[in-house]
Amino acid sequence: MAPESQPRIDLSPMRADDWTDVRAIYLEGIATGDATFERSAPTWEAWDAGHLKPCRLLAREGDRVLGWAALTPVSGRCAYAGVAEVSVYVAERARGRGVGFLLLSELVRASEREGIWTLQAGVFPENQASVAIQRKAGFRLVGTRERLGRLDGRWRDVLLTERRSAVAGV
Repeated sequence: MAPESQPRIDLSPMRADDWTDVRAIYLEGIATGDATFERSAPTWEAWDAGHLKPCRLLAREGDRVLGWAALTPVSGRCAYAGVAEVSVYVAERARGRGVGFLLLSELVRASEREGIWTLQAGVFPENQASVAIQRKAGFRLVGTRERLGRLDGRWRDVLLTERRSAVAGV
């Protein structure tokens, strides 16, 4: 009997009708307490307005969404037009399978196609999976923002990481 092959993970652009799955994965991330300061997921309209349309990705296995990645502009000022903040979320059932790195790697390529020269991320130090995939994708630690905010009554540090493109903005 031949061994079963690993199901294929496909990446595709995110669409409005994917929001139910995207929101569910976002809520799973929120529930960990180590993904974001947010306590609830926004409406599609609010989320859509804040994220760059060409840089929204989904990871799928068949018809199941495994994770998503997107970019948010860091500022409306023209000097920062090529700087964006990274979000990557992976469904609980798909964690540890390389989905996050796959999404982040493609998000880097998509950002460079859009002329974005710097990607940044804020990550809780306890979120070692995110720290590891960012490092693997070429992000560097800029510093630690100590006691940046409170979550569930506890002060949290945030690691600031960034990746400067060798392609865009050179």
